[in-house]
Amino acid sequence: MDQRDVVRSGYDEIAATYAAERDGEGRERSLVEELASALADGGRVLDAGCGAGTPAADVLAERHDVVALDISREQLQTARERVPSAGVVQGDLAHLPSPDDAFDAVVSYHAVIHVPREEHAAVFAEFERVLRPGGRLLAAVGSEPWVGENDDWLDTGERMAWSFYGVDRNRELLAEAGFEVTDVEEVPDELGGTFAIVEARV
Repeated sequence: MDQRDVVRSGYDEIAATYAAERDGEGRERSLVEELASALADGGRVLDAGCGAGTPAADVLAERHDVVALDISREQLQTARERVPSAGVVQGDLAHLPSPDDAFDAVVSYHAVIHVPREEHAAVFAEFERVLRPGGRLLAAVGSEPWVGENDDWLDTGERMAWSFYGVDRNRELLAEAGFEVTDVEEVPDELGGTFAIVEARV
């Protein structure tokens, strides 16, 4: 299996465990709350790599029109149950099934890090493409470069794969895609490790 297949299959198989393990509390949620408050009510937002629907789609859907996208059908099913007002769509971050200038904001937590890092430039270009002028991005990216797999992630017996750059290379790629990075904050992940949460504008 290639990396996409590993990630899709893994998240399909561990959907219930993942939903239970990622409670969506803490700094990641507060950053989404800040973004939600900064947008005009009724803004259109893409949760790119929504997982189980928290901590982005559930927060954003309180005041905004949310599309929740994920590569995993089972994760989307959980997100649909948790955030019934959101539209859900299966898709790939490097080939978003959305027209140009479709969203006021894109949030992408713990998703870019699963895409082969040689495709991260394409992912950021897609984020830029679907954002309206002045649109905002909130994304979790690598704080340090790493590529690897775990054959028993979250003690489920399922394989998972990651691939990401560090902060400096992410800044470069975002700038090349047309973003202005306005803030980078390193945040501990409740499932292990530390990631950089990037805020940017087009």
